Amino acid sequence: MTDIGIVGAGAAAAAATYLVDGAVPDASITVLEKSGGLCGRAATRRRDDVTYDYGANYLKDDDDRVVDLVSAFDDGLVEVAGDIYAFDRTGSVSEGRDADERKWTYRTGLTRLAKHLFGATDATVHRRTRVEGIARAGDAWTVTDAAGERWGPFDVLLLNPPAPQTAALLETADWESEARADLLSATRDVDYRSVWTAVLGYPFELDRPYYALVNTDKGHPVGWVAREECKPGHVPDGESVLVVQANHEWSVERYDADPAENVAELAGHAASLLDDGRLSDPTWTDHQGWRYALPESGLRRGARTAAEDAGLYVLGDWVEGEARLHAAVRNGLDTGERVVYAL
Repeated sequence: MTDIGIVGAGAAAAAATYLVDGAVPDASITVLEKSGGLCGRAATRRRDDVTYDYGANYLKDDDDRVVDLVSAFDDGLVEVAGDIYAFDRTGSVSEGRDADERKWTYRTGLTRLAKHLFGATDATVHRRTRVEGIARAGDAWTVTDAAGERWGPFDVLLLNPPAPQTAALLETADWESEARADLLSATRDVDYRSVWTAVLGYPFELDRPYYALVNTDKGHPVGWVAREECKPGHVPDGESVLVVQANHEWSVERYDADPAENVAELAGHAASLLDDGRLSDPTWTDHQGWRYALPESGLRRGARTAAEDAGLYVLGDWVEGEARLHAAVRNGLDTGERVVYAL
């Protein structure tokens, strides 16, 4: 039997698990996830009859393997209606992005993707299990969680947390080698943008020709505003839900500020951008801070080779250097293929 450990249950980990489980019949896969959910920043919450994706917004269709994978689990898969317009630092809105790409989510939200993938395997997923240490002894890997419990030994270990959290594990790893030092250095070099998100609910419909607005010059406090009602099954008729994501500078400055004040400020920006004063007074709100939301760069080429020779793999959209859900899935498939080849 081949024992495989995976730290983190994000989209990349889900895709890698699905591929390895199908290609290595004797694989025993253990996934350790610090939170109570799956799919990382592709996160979904529900409130009464409302469903909203408050991290990643949708899955793009620009990779054939990702499309094939998603199509194999199309239960509840829906296409987001509407184009993406742009706005500048002054708040001026214009038609902005190519309208040809398809944008997908699920009626029950983006987390359904990871639930489908993990559910189609024999992997065991342990939630609310925060890994705080990794070690290499002989040819095997072990990990230790926050409660002091040791997991393993594993023949192969995959690390799916964002680069700064992966770097923290590598920094304290009981594994003295040039491979660790090189991978640690390259992982530390991956820059991230923070995002503070407000979710705003309203008891009325909005009539707009677009699904979302994106700030293209990075000069506005808001980076993104999306209408969740453009996703079939997410918002009841007669209601509207906005997902408002602040830009990096605003998010860093206000990350630990009073959430109510942050929500009120972002609601005011939404009202101005969409030219509707009613939006400054939502009926209900939610919020979430993502300290490590969007990777600005990728892993240095060649930095992971020696570590993979020792059975340690890093994966996620940050490895690709592309802050998109489809990039995380694609990287998970690529990583899974390399694991299968090595085994």
